[in-house]
Amino acid sequence: MRELFGTDGVRGIAGEYPLDLPTLYKLGKAVVCSGKRNVLIGRDTRASGPWIENVLQQAILSQGGKVTLADVITTPGVAILSRDVPFDGGIVVSASHNPYQDNGIKIFSSSGMKLTNEEEKWIEEEVAGDSTSDPLPLIAKDRNQEEIITFNRELVGRYIDFLRSVSSVGVLKSLKIVLDCAHGAAFHIAPQVFRELGAEVVVINAEPNGRNINDDCGAVYPQGMAQAVVDSQASLGVAFDGDCDRAIFCDEKGNLLDGDYTLFILARFFQQRGQLESGCVVSTVMANKGLEVALKKERIRMLRTQVGDRYVLGEMLRGNHALGGEQSGHVIMRANSLVGDGILSALKMSQILLEEGGSLTDLTRGFEKFPQILINVRVRKKRDYSKIAEIQKEIETATTSLGERGRVVIRYSGTEPLVRIMLEGEKETEIKKYAETIAARFQEKLG
Repeated sequence: MRELFGTDGVRGIAGEYPLDLPTLYKLGKAVVCSGKRNVLIGRDTRASGPWIENVLQQAILSQGGKVTLADVITTPGVAILSRDVPFDGGIVVSASHNPYQDNGIKIFSSSGMKLTNEEEKWIEEEVAGDSTSDPLPLIAKDRNQEEIITFNRELVGRYIDFLRSVSSVGVLKSLKIVLDCAHGAAFHIAPQVFRELGAEVVVINAEPNGRNINDDCGAVYPQGMAQAVVDSQASLGVAFDGDCDRAIFCDEKGNLLDGDYTLFILARFFQQRGQLESGCVVSTVMANKGLEVALKKERIRMLRTQVGDRYVLGEMLRGNHALGGEQSGHVIMRANSLVGDGILSALKMSQILLEEGGSLTDLTRGFEKFPQILINVRVRKKRDYSKIAEIQKEIETATTSLGERGRVVIRYSGTEPLVRIMLEGEKETEIKKYAETIAARFQEKLG
Protein backbone atom coordinates (compact mmCIF):
# COMPACT_ATOMS: atom_id res chain seq x y z
CA MET A 1 0.00 0.00 0.00
CA ARG A 2 1.15 3.55 -0.70
CA GLU A 3 2.21 5.50 2.38
CA LEU A 4 1.71 9.12 1.32
CA PHE A 5 -1.53 9.31 -0.66
CA GLY A 6 -4.86 7.80 0.39
CA THR A 7 -8.23 7.84 -1.35
CA ASP A 8 -8.43 11.63 -1.08
CA GLY A 9 -4.90 12.99 -1.15
CA VAL A 10 -2.50 13.14 1.78
CA ARG A 11 -4.06 13.06 5.23
CA GLY A 12 -2.68 13.02 8.77
CA ILE A 13 -2.09 14.95 11.98
CA ALA A 14 -0.55 18.34 11.30
CA GLY A 15 3.14 18.34 12.23
CA GLU A 16 3.46 14.55 12.11
CA TYR A 17 4.37 12.38 9.12
CA PRO A 18 3.26 12.78 6.37
CA LEU A 19 2.46 16.39 7.33
CA ASP A 20 5.79 17.10 8.98
CA LEU A 21 8.03 19.88 7.70
CA PRO A 22 10.55 17.75 5.70
CA THR A 23 7.85 15.73 3.94
CA LEU A 24 5.72 18.77 3.14
CA TYR A 25 8.74 20.58 1.73
CA LYS A 26 9.64 17.60 -0.48
CA LEU A 27 6.01 17.33 -1.58
CA GLY A 28 5.98 20.98 -2.66
CA LYS A 29 9.18 20.44 -4.64
CA ALA A 30 7.74 17.32 -6.28
CA VAL A 31 4.66 19.24 -7.43
CA VAL A 32 6.90 21.58 -9.43
CA CYS A 33 8.91 18.65 -10.81
CA SER A 34 5.64 17.10 -12.01
CA GLY A 35 5.13 20.09 -14.32
CA LYS A 36 2.97 22.34 -12.15
CA ARG A 37 5.09 25.48 -12.02
CA ASN A 38 2.33 28.06 -11.51
CA VAL A 39 0.22 26.84 -8.61
CA LEU A 40 -2.87 28.12 -6.81
CA ILE A 41 -3.06 27.20 -3.10
CA GLY A 42 -6.21 27.36 -0.99
CA ARG A 43 -7.07 26.06 2.47
CA ASP A 44 -9.84 25.63 4.99
CA THR A 45 -9.99 27.19 8.47
CA ARG A 46 -7.80 24.82 10.50
CA ALA A 47 -5.21 26.39 12.77
CA SER A 48 -2.45 24.45 10.99
CA GLY A 49 -3.54 25.61 7.54
CA PRO A 50 -1.45 28.78 7.19
CA TRP A 51 1.71 26.96 8.31
CA ILE A 52 1.27 24.11 5.82
CA GLU A 53 0.34 26.59 3.10
CA ASN A 54 3.52 28.56 3.80
CA VAL A 55 5.78 25.48 3.77
CA LEU A 56 4.38 24.41 0.38
CA GLN A 57 4.78 27.94 -0.95
CA GLN A 58 8.43 28.13 0.08
CA ALA A 59 9.13 24.70 -1.44
CA ILE A 60 7.54 25.61 -4.77
CA LEU A 61 9.39 28.93 -4.91
CA SER A 62 12.68 27.14 -4.17
CA GLN A 63 12.26 25.25 -7.45
CA GLY A 64 11.54 28.37 -9.48
CA GLY A 65 7.80 27.92 -9.38
CA LYS A 66 5.12 30.54 -8.82
CA VAL A 67 2.41 30.55 -6.14
CA THR A 68 -0.86 32.43 -5.78
CA LEU A 69 -2.58 32.18 -2.41
CA ALA A 70 -6.35 32.07 -2.25
CA ASP A 71 -6.13 31.42 1.50
CA VAL A 72 -9.56 30.33 2.81
CA ILE A 73 -11.63 28.93 -0.04
CA THR A 74 -13.53 25.70 -0.65
CA THR A 75 -11.97 22.67 -2.33
CA PRO A 76 -14.29 22.95 -5.35
CA GLY A 77 -13.39 26.64 -5.52
CA VAL A 78 -9.73 25.73 -6.05
CA ALA A 79 -10.75 23.09 -8.60
CA ILE A 80 -12.71 25.67 -10.61
CA LEU A 81 -10.03 28.37 -10.42
CA SER A 82 -7.25 25.90 -11.29
CA ARG A 83 -8.73 25.73 -14.79
CA ASP A 84 -8.01 29.41 -15.37
CA VAL A 85 -4.91 30.85 -17.01
CA PRO A 86 -2.15 31.06 -15.81
CA PHE A 87 -2.41 28.17 -13.34
CA ASP A 88 -0.93 24.74 -14.05
CA GLY A 89 -2.83 23.27 -11.12
CA GLY A 90 -4.02 23.81 -7.60
CA ILE A 91 -3.41 22.58 -4.07
CA VAL A 92 -5.94 22.49 -1.24
CA VAL A 93 -4.78 22.28 2.36
CA SER A 94 -7.68 20.55 4.09
CA ALA A 95 -8.72 17.39 5.92
CA SER A 96 -12.30 17.74 4.73
CA HIS A 97 -14.66 16.36 7.41
CA ASN A 98 -11.93 15.40 9.92
CA PRO A 99 -11.36 17.24 13.24
CA TYR A 100 -9.11 20.30 13.40
CA GLN A 101 -6.00 18.40 14.56
CA ASP A 102 -5.89 16.66 11.18
CA ASN A 103 -5.01 18.25 7.89
CA GLY A 104 -4.29 17.16 4.37
CA ILE A 105 -3.20 17.96 0.84
CA LYS A 106 -5.35 17.61 -2.28
CA ILE A 107 -3.78 18.34 -5.66
CA PHE A 108 -5.64 19.34 -8.83
CA SER A 109 -4.59 19.48 -12.45
CA SER A 110 -5.26 22.42 -14.78
CA SER A 111 -8.42 20.61 -15.92
CA GLY A 112 -9.91 20.97 -12.43
CA MET A 113 -9.59 17.24 -11.72
CA LYS A 114 -7.85 15.51 -8.84
CA LEU A 115 -4.64 13.75 -9.80
CA THR A 116 -4.84 10.20 -11.11
CA ASN A 117 -3.41 7.29 -9.15
CA GLU A 118 -0.48 7.23 -11.56
CA GLU A 119 0.27 10.93 -11.03
CA GLU A 120 0.08 10.55 -7.27
CA LYS A 121 2.36 7.52 -7.45
CA TRP A 122 4.92 9.54 -9.41
CA ILE A 123 4.88 12.34 -6.81
CA GLU A 124 5.12 9.84 -3.97
CA GLU A 125 8.15 8.21 -5.56
CA GLU A 126 9.71 11.63 -6.12
CA VAL A 127 9.24 12.50 -2.45
CA ALA A 128 10.66 9.14 -1.32
CA GLY A 129 13.69 9.55 -3.56
CA ASP A 130 14.45 13.12 -2.51
CA SER A 131 17.65 12.79 -0.48
CA THR A 132 18.75 16.41 -0.77
CA SER A 133 19.59 18.27 2.41
CA ASP A 134 18.15 21.65 1.52
CA PRO A 135 17.95 24.03 4.47
CA LEU A 136 14.35 23.94 5.65
CA PRO A 137 12.52 27.23 6.15
CA LEU A 138 11.81 28.41 9.68
CA ILE A 139 8.07 29.01 9.62
CA ALA A 140 6.11 29.77 12.76
CA LYS A 141 3.21 27.39 13.37
CA ASP A 142 1.19 29.66 15.63
CA ARG A 143 -1.32 31.93 13.91
CA ASN A 144 -3.89 34.32 15.33
CA GLN A 145 -7.54 34.08 14.39
CA GLU A 146 -7.34 36.92 11.88
CA GLU A 147 -4.62 35.10 9.90
CA ILE A 148 -6.58 31.84 10.01
CA ILE A 149 -9.66 33.30 8.30
CA THR A 150 -7.88 35.53 5.76
CA PHE A 151 -8.99 35.09 2.14
CA ASN A 152 -8.14 36.50 -1.29
CA ARG A 153 -11.21 38.57 -2.16
CA GLU A 154 -10.48 38.72 -5.88
CA LEU A 155 -10.12 34.95 -6.28
CA VAL A 156 -13.03 34.14 -3.98
CA GLY A 157 -15.08 36.65 -5.96
CA ARG A 158 -14.31 34.80 -9.19
CA TYR A 159 -15.52 31.55 -7.66
CA ILE A 160 -18.68 33.25 -6.37
CA ASP A 161 -19.30 34.57 -9.90
CA PHE A 162 -19.14 30.98 -11.15
CA LEU A 163 -21.68 29.84 -8.54
CA ARG A 164 -24.04 32.72 -9.29
CA SER A 165 -23.91 31.85 -12.97
CA VAL A 166 -25.72 28.61 -12.16
CA SER A 167 -28.83 30.58 -11.07
CA SER A 168 -30.23 34.00 -11.94
CA VAL A 169 -30.27 36.80 -9.37
CA GLY A 170 -33.56 36.79 -7.48
CA VAL A 171 -34.49 33.27 -8.55
CA LEU A 172 -34.45 32.04 -4.93
CA LYS A 173 -36.46 34.92 -3.50
CA SER A 174 -39.28 32.72 -2.15
CA LEU A 175 -36.89 30.31 -0.44
CA LYS A 176 -35.88 30.15 3.21
CA ILE A 177 -32.83 27.99 3.79
CA VAL A 178 -30.61 27.06 6.73
CA LEU A 179 -26.88 26.92 5.92
CA ASP A 180 -24.57 25.04 8.30
CA CYS A 181 -21.06 26.11 7.28
CA ALA A 182 -19.25 23.77 9.74
CA HIS A 183 -17.00 26.69 10.76
CA GLY A 184 -15.16 25.78 7.58
CA ALA A 185 -14.19 27.08 4.17
CA ALA A 186 -17.75 27.97 3.13
CA PHE A 187 -18.35 30.39 6.02
CA HIS A 188 -17.85 33.52 3.90
CA ILE A 189 -19.01 32.13 0.55
CA ALA A 190 -22.27 30.18 0.88
CA PRO A 191 -24.24 32.88 2.79
CA GLN A 192 -23.23 35.55 0.26
CA VAL A 193 -24.21 33.43 -2.75
CA PHE A 194 -27.66 32.54 -1.44
CA ARG A 195 -28.42 36.06 -0.24
CA GLU A 196 -27.39 37.57 -3.57
CA LEU A 197 -29.71 35.12 -5.33
CA GLY A 198 -32.61 36.32 -3.19
CA ALA A 199 -33.02 33.59 -0.57
CA GLU A 200 -33.81 34.24 3.07
CA VAL A 201 -30.83 32.71 4.80
CA VAL A 202 -30.38 31.37 8.33
CA VAL A 203 -26.65 30.85 8.90
CA ILE A 204 -25.24 28.65 11.65
CA ASN A 205 -21.69 27.55 12.50
CA ALA A 206 -19.95 30.27 10.48
CA GLU A 207 -17.51 31.63 13.08
CA PRO A 208 -14.25 29.70 12.57
CA ASN A 209 -11.50 30.03 15.17
CA GLY A 210 -9.05 27.42 13.89
CA ARG A 211 -10.21 24.71 16.27
CA ASN A 212 -13.96 24.42 15.81
CA ILE A 213 -14.11 23.19 12.20
CA ASN A 214 -16.52 20.21 11.96
CA ASP A 215 -16.88 20.27 15.75
CA ASP A 216 -20.34 18.80 16.38
CA CYS A 217 -21.63 20.53 13.25
CA GLY A 218 -21.63 20.33 9.48
CA ALA A 219 -22.20 17.35 7.19
CA VAL A 220 -20.89 14.79 9.70
CA TYR A 221 -23.08 16.15 12.52
CA PRO A 222 -26.12 17.66 10.75
CA GLN A 223 -28.60 17.26 13.60
CA GLY A 224 -28.20 20.90 14.68
CA MET A 225 -28.94 22.03 11.15
CA ALA A 226 -32.08 19.91 11.06
CA GLN A 227 -33.30 21.41 14.34
CA ALA A 228 -32.63 24.91 13.01
CA VAL A 229 -34.82 24.14 9.99
CA VAL A 230 -37.70 23.13 12.22
CA ASP A 231 -37.23 26.09 14.59
CA SER A 232 -37.05 28.65 11.79
CA GLN A 233 -39.73 26.97 9.63
CA ALA A 234 -37.35 26.92 6.66
CA SER A 235 -38.01 25.18 3.35
CA LEU A 236 -34.85 23.10 3.65
CA GLY A 237 -31.44 22.96 5.27
CA VAL A 238 -27.98 22.05 4.08
CA ALA A 239 -24.87 21.14 6.07
CA PHE A 240 -21.46 21.41 4.44
CA ASP A 241 -18.26 19.77 5.60
CA GLY A 242 -15.03 21.61 6.38
CA ASP A 243 -13.91 22.10 2.78
CA CYS A 244 -17.42 22.14 1.31
CA ASP A 245 -17.03 19.38 -1.25
CA ARG A 246 -20.06 17.59 0.20
CA ALA A 247 -23.53 18.51 1.43
CA ILE A 248 -26.16 16.79 3.56
CA PHE A 249 -29.73 18.09 3.32
CA CYS A 250 -32.86 17.96 5.41
CA ASP A 251 -36.47 18.57 4.45
CA GLU A 252 -38.93 21.02 5.96
CA LYS A 253 -39.78 18.50 8.69
CA GLY A 254 -36.15 18.10 9.76
CA ASN A 255 -35.67 14.67 8.19
CA LEU A 256 -32.04 14.22 7.15
CA LEU A 257 -31.32 13.39 3.50
CA ASP A 258 -27.91 12.01 2.59
CA GLY A 259 -26.24 11.82 -0.81
CA ASP A 260 -28.42 8.92 -1.94
CA TYR A 261 -31.50 11.14 -1.68
CA THR A 262 -29.70 13.96 -3.47
CA LEU A 263 -28.78 11.66 -6.36
CA PHE A 264 -32.35 10.37 -6.60
CA ILE A 265 -33.84 13.88 -6.78
CA LEU A 266 -31.24 15.17 -9.23
CA ALA A 267 -31.40 12.08 -11.46
CA ARG A 268 -35.15 12.26 -11.84
CA PHE A 269 -35.01 16.01 -12.52
CA PHE A 270 -32.21 15.65 -15.09
CA GLN A 271 -33.99 12.80 -16.84
CA GLN A 272 -37.25 14.73 -17.13
CA ARG A 273 -35.36 17.57 -18.83
CA GLY A 274 -33.31 15.41 -21.16
CA GLN A 275 -30.09 16.08 -19.27
CA LEU A 276 -29.38 12.43 -18.42
CA GLU A 277 -28.54 11.27 -21.92
CA SER A 278 -26.86 8.02 -20.88
CA GLY A 279 -29.81 7.10 -18.68
CA CYS A 280 -27.35 6.21 -15.96
CA VAL A 281 -26.16 7.49 -12.57
CA VAL A 282 -22.80 6.57 -11.05
CA SER A 283 -22.41 5.89 -7.32
CA THR A 284 -20.30 3.62 -5.12
CA VAL A 285 -20.52 0.30 -3.33
CA MET A 286 -21.80 2.24 -0.29
CA ALA A 287 -24.95 3.49 -2.04
CA ASN A 288 -28.12 2.09 -0.55
CA LYS A 289 -29.80 -0.76 -2.40
CA GLY A 290 -33.02 1.23 -2.19
CA LEU A 291 -31.53 3.90 -4.46
CA GLU A 292 -30.81 1.32 -7.13
CA VAL A 293 -34.37 0.00 -6.86
CA ALA A 294 -35.93 3.50 -6.96
CA LEU A 295 -33.88 4.59 -9.97
CA LYS A 296 -34.78 1.41 -11.82
CA LYS A 297 -38.46 2.28 -11.43
CA GLU A 298 -37.64 5.58 -13.13
CA ARG A 299 -35.86 3.63 -15.91
CA ILE A 300 -32.48 4.91 -14.76
CA ARG A 301 -29.54 2.53 -14.35
CA MET A 302 -27.02 2.82 -11.53
CA LEU A 303 -23.37 1.86 -11.81
CA ARG A 304 -21.24 1.26 -8.70
CA THR A 305 -17.56 2.04 -8.23
CA GLN A 306 -15.20 1.71 -5.30
CA VAL A 307 -15.45 4.44 -2.68
CA GLY A 308 -13.96 7.79 -3.64
CA ASP A 309 -15.23 10.64 -5.78
CA ARG A 310 -12.27 10.21 -8.16
CA TYR A 311 -13.51 6.72 -9.03
CA VAL A 312 -17.03 8.04 -9.51
CA LEU A 313 -15.72 10.73 -11.85
CA GLY A 314 -13.56 8.24 -13.73
CA GLU A 315 -16.61 6.11 -14.51
CA MET A 316 -18.61 9.21 -15.44
CA LEU A 317 -15.96 10.26 -17.96
CA ARG A 318 -15.59 6.75 -19.41
CA GLY A 319 -19.32 6.35 -19.92
CA ASN A 320 -20.20 9.98 -20.66
CA HIS A 321 -22.54 10.12 -17.65
CA ALA A 322 -23.85 13.48 -16.43
CA LEU A 323 -24.41 12.70 -12.74
CA GLY A 324 -22.63 10.78 -10.02
CA GLY A 325 -21.89 10.90 -6.34
CA GLU A 326 -21.58 9.26 -2.97
CA GLN A 327 -23.84 8.61 -0.01
CA SER A 328 -21.54 10.87 2.03
CA GLY A 329 -22.79 13.90 0.09
CA HIS A 330 -20.22 14.28 -2.69
CA VAL A 331 -22.22 14.96 -5.85
CA ILE A 332 -20.67 15.64 -9.25
CA MET A 333 -22.68 17.37 -11.98
CA ARG A 334 -20.30 17.06 -14.92
CA ALA A 335 -21.81 19.92 -16.89
CA ASN A 336 -20.69 22.32 -14.13
CA SER A 337 -17.67 20.85 -12.36
CA LEU A 338 -15.49 17.75 -12.15
CA VAL A 339 -15.52 17.61 -8.35
CA GLY A 340 -18.16 17.49 -5.67
CA ASP A 341 -19.32 20.98 -4.67
CA GLY A 342 -21.62 21.38 -1.68
CA ILE A 343 -22.76 24.88 -2.59
CA LEU A 344 -23.44 23.88 -6.18
CA SER A 345 -25.50 20.91 -4.96
CA ALA A 346 -27.45 23.20 -2.63
CA LEU A 347 -28.16 25.64 -5.46
CA LYS A 348 -29.39 22.90 -7.76
CA MET A 349 -31.57 21.31 -5.06
CA SER A 350 -33.05 24.73 -4.28
CA GLN A 351 -33.78 25.30 -7.96
CA ILE A 352 -35.53 21.93 -8.25
CA LEU A 353 -37.59 22.60 -5.13
CA LEU A 354 -38.84 25.91 -6.49
CA GLU A 355 -39.44 24.68 -10.04
CA GLU A 356 -41.29 21.55 -8.96
CA GLY A 357 -43.33 23.27 -6.26
CA GLY A 358 -44.46 21.47 -3.14
CA SER A 359 -41.88 20.43 -0.56
CA LEU A 360 -38.60 18.58 -0.35
CA THR A 361 -40.52 15.72 1.25
CA ASP A 362 -42.55 15.44 -1.95
CA LEU A 363 -39.37 15.17 -4.03
CA THR A 364 -38.17 12.14 -2.05
CA ARG A 365 -41.32 10.10 -2.68
CA GLY A 366 -40.57 6.92 -4.58
CA PHE A 367 -37.32 6.23 -2.74
CA GLU A 368 -37.31 3.99 0.32
CA LYS A 369 -34.03 3.00 1.90
CA PHE A 370 -33.12 -0.54 2.81
CA PRO A 371 -31.96 -0.83 6.44
CA GLN A 372 -28.21 -0.26 6.55
CA ILE A 373 -25.74 -0.66 9.39
CA LEU A 374 -22.29 0.96 9.32
CA ILE A 375 -19.74 0.26 12.07
CA ASN A 376 -16.26 1.81 12.14
CA VAL A 377 -13.49 -0.02 13.98
CA ARG A 378 -10.17 1.70 14.66
CA VAL A 379 -7.27 -0.56 13.66
CA ARG A 380 -3.57 -0.66 14.44
CA LYS A 381 -2.64 -1.62 10.89
CA LYS A 382 -4.57 -2.12 7.65
CA ARG A 383 -3.78 -5.79 7.11
CA ASP A 384 -5.29 -8.05 4.45
CA TYR A 385 -8.25 -9.33 6.48
CA SER A 386 -9.07 -12.01 3.88
CA LYS A 387 -6.08 -13.91 5.29
CA ILE A 388 -7.36 -13.76 8.88
CA ALA A 389 -9.52 -16.88 9.21
CA GLU A 390 -11.67 -15.73 12.13
CA ILE A 391 -12.67 -12.50 10.36
CA GLN A 392 -13.21 -14.14 7.00
CA LYS A 393 -15.45 -16.81 8.51
CA GLU A 394 -17.87 -14.21 9.91
CA ILE A 395 -17.94 -12.28 6.63
CA GLU A 396 -18.71 -15.42 4.64
CA THR A 397 -21.45 -16.46 7.09
CA ALA A 398 -23.20 -13.10 6.75
CA THR A 399 -22.79 -12.99 2.97
CA THR A 400 -24.21 -16.48 2.51
CA SER A 401 -27.12 -15.88 4.86
CA LEU A 402 -28.18 -12.57 3.28
CA GLY A 403 -27.79 -13.80 -0.29
CA GLU A 404 -29.55 -11.52 -2.78
CA ARG A 405 -31.55 -9.94 0.05
CA GLY A 406 -28.61 -7.84 1.18
CA ARG A 407 -24.94 -6.89 0.92
CA VAL A 408 -21.76 -7.01 2.98
CA VAL A 409 -19.16 -4.32 2.20
CA ILE A 410 -15.89 -4.18 4.13
CA ARG A 411 -13.27 -1.56 3.34
CA TYR A 412 -10.48 0.36 4.97
CA SER A 413 -10.80 4.13 5.18
CA GLY A 414 -8.40 5.91 2.88
CA THR A 415 -8.04 8.86 5.24
CA GLU A 416 -8.17 7.37 8.76
CA PRO A 417 -6.96 4.18 10.55
CA LEU A 418 -10.43 2.66 10.36
CA VAL A 419 -12.11 -0.35 8.85
CA ARG A 420 -15.67 0.39 7.73
CA ILE A 421 -18.14 -2.49 8.05
CA MET A 422 -21.38 -1.95 6.15
CA LEU A 423 -24.27 -4.40 5.95
CA GLU A 424 -27.55 -3.90 4.18
CA GLY A 425 -30.68 -6.02 4.07
CA GLU A 426 -34.40 -6.27 4.48
CA LYS A 427 -34.34 -6.91 8.25
CA GLU A 428 -32.45 -4.47 10.47
CA THR A 429 -32.16 -6.88 13.39
CA GLU A 430 -30.51 -9.47 11.15
CA ILE A 431 -27.91 -7.17 9.59
CA LYS A 432 -27.16 -5.54 12.96
CA LYS A 433 -26.34 -8.95 14.45
CA TYR A 434 -23.97 -9.82 11.61
CA ALA A 435 -22.34 -6.37 11.57
CA GLU A 436 -21.63 -6.45 15.31
CA THR A 437 -20.17 -9.95 15.06
CA ILE A 438 -17.84 -8.97 12.21
CA ALA A 439 -16.84 -5.78 14.05
CA ALA A 440 -16.03 -7.78 17.17
CA ARG A 441 -13.68 -10.00 15.18
CA PHE A 442 -11.90 -6.98 13.69
CA GLN A 443 -11.58 -5.45 17.15
CA GLU A 444 -10.18 -8.69 18.50
CA LYS A 445 -7.62 -9.25 15.74
CA LEU A 446 -6.69 -5.76 14.53
CA GLY A 447 -8.15 -3.21 16.93
